[in-house]
Amino acid sequence: MSPEGAGEPPHATRHRARTLRSRLTLLFALATVIVALVTALCVVSFVHLTDTRRTLLTRIDPASFDADRVFEAYLDEETGIRGYLLTRETAFLQPYFTGVSEQRLYSSRLRSALTGRPVLVSEAASAQKAATQWFTDFAVPAGLATLAGNTSYAREQLLGPGKARFDLVRTRFGTLDSALANERNATGVELTDATTQLIVALAIGLVLLLIAGILLGIALRAWVTRPLEALGESVRRVTDGELSHRIEPDGPPEIADLGTGVEEMRQRIVSELEDVAGARADLAERNLDLIRSNEELEQFAYVASHDLQEPLRKVTSFVQLLQQRYGGQLDDRADQYIDFIVDGSKRMQTLINDLLAFSRVGRLTDGFVPVDMGAVVHEVVHGLSEVVDESGAEVTIGPLPTVVGDPVLLASLWQNLIGNSLKFRGEDAPLVTVGAERVENEWRFTVSDNGIGIEPRFAERVFVIFQRLHARDAYDGTGIGLAMCKKIVEYHGGTIEVDTGHHGGARLHFTLPADKEGTPAWSVQSPVAPSSF
Repeated sequence: MSPEGAGEPPHATRHRARTLRSRLTLLFALATVIVALVTALCVVSFVHLTDTRRTLLTRIDPASFDADRVFEAYLDEETGIRGYLLTRETAFLQPYFTGVSEQRLYSSRLRSALTGRPVLVSEAASAQKAATQWFTDFAVPAGLATLAGNTSYAREQLLGPGKARFDLVRTRFGTLDSALANERNATGVELTDATTQLIVALAIGLVLLLIAGILLGIALRAWVTRPLEALGESVRRVTDGELSHRIEPDGPPEIADLGTGVEEMRQRIVSELEDVAGARADLAERNLDLIRSNEELEQFAYVASHDLQEPLRKVTSFVQLLQQRYGGQLDDRADQYIDFIVDGSKRMQTLINDLLAFSRVGRLTDGFVPVDMGAVVHEVVHGLSEVVDESGAEVTIGPLPTVVGDPVLLASLWQNLIGNSLKFRGEDAPLVTVGAERVENEWRFTVSDNGIGIEPRFAERVFVIFQRLHARDAYDGTGIGLAMCKKIVEYHGGTIEVDTGHHGGARLHFTLPADKEGTPAWSVQSPVAPSSF
């Protein structure tokens, strides 16, 4: 039995061994190590530079200054002693006392500045020792001799051993100055080297970072950008309609898995499109059958209703003759039967006429033309003037637009809607309101009344043909009116519905497409303000 994944191509196994995350982690780890090394090198170089500079500024330079001041102090002491030895005047000892004070101060500072540098400390100690010997072996004895009046001894000491001993002091301090100068030069060279080291470290760091950035860019191009571009190109080919193009996954596992998922999605889409194409072909065939069936059904309804007219007229005519000639000659039950036949014949005649009108919707038309809805509604209301006067109804017509449609069908639409509002009235006189408003690319017409209303549970049923909500003895009709309204509205590309949220009567809305210009064309016969009949 083969292990899991044995069927995968070699590159897939290789990709799974090196995921994009592991590759990027390795790259960023190497970059982090490089940055750490460069940072450490820069820090070491900077610390070295700082220490060298601090040594030069806080140790060597102050030591040179203090050594010079110490030697100057000894010069002041020697000058004061010489003046006193030559003149025996104590005023010449003032430089000596000043020199002693400064020598103590600067000697202490010199020792502090030279701490940790044994060679320089030794040179300073040697110079200090020579100065001390000059002081003990010459300055003190000569000063005491002069104070005692032995001026010849003082002069001999001044010209001989005193000068030689102070020359030794001068030599020792000269040697100390030379050592300090050499140390300063060496420190300056070290400072220069440290500066160069820091610059080199920064340059190396910048070069390494540049190389790392280039390598990272190359890696991202090879691992991310190129596979994604290939995947995007394949997806674009599929999107452009080349559904048979196979998407080959490539790159790291994450991108390869993405490509595999896209390929699976492509295969599902192709499969579903094939199913949809089959279903569409089947639907097209069924639609053709349905169209033929509807045409045959409409033709049948038209022919049947038309052919029924003649025998029905004969039945109605002879029954009416029978009623006129033999009415009252038969018994009461026979007269009642004759009345039933006459009433049924008339209702049958009305039903056939309505069925004919319903079957003609969409079949017999002279085409769509601009129709002034205001003029149509006024004409319909005028045609219903007998019912309006008899019921005491008030019909308010708001501004109505001009639409494109069949004027005969639209007149029939308004005839049924306004006629229903007048028919299904309550105890109060009917109040019928007709209006319209523009909603985006269509007109929304409204017919509302204060009649008995339509219960929400019958909101859909009222548009079904032959559906009645009331007994025939309560309200006459065939149950075709609103079904015809629905067919007319849909034939014009609109919708019709019952406003179930309206109370205190019925309110119906229907929509029709607006004119192409999208501007209202108000009827000149409809006043701007609502009018009443």
